[in-house]
Amino acid sequence: MTGQQDQLFRTLGDPSRRAIFERLCLDGEQTVAAITRGAGISQPAVSKHLALLKQAGLVQDRHEGRQTHYSARPGALAPLVDWTQRMTRFWEGRFDDLEDLLKRMDQ
Repeated sequence: MTGQQDQLFRTLGDPSRRAIFERLCLDGEQTVAAITRGAGISQPAVSKHLALLKQAGLVQDRHEGRQTHYSARPGALAPLVDWTQRMTRFWEGRFDDLEDLLKRMDQ
């Protein structure tokens, strides 16, 4: 696993960060105030989570006057998609081997 994958897993391992990222993916760009209203946590906590999501490359920010708008960068999940595809191929191969073994044992 690469350092980038580790960082993405660590970042998305927190349920609050995962919920914020998911909400930005589904609902589009939002201000910090809008994110805070739906997050169920304080504004400083939301800001800390957003900073970590930004550091991991999962969100980007845009400043407009005194407000900061955040949007998701779903493409940043590509390293995790690659990893899950590799693991899927690995386990599918193992299950195929097990199925072959069980068939041989039944004969």
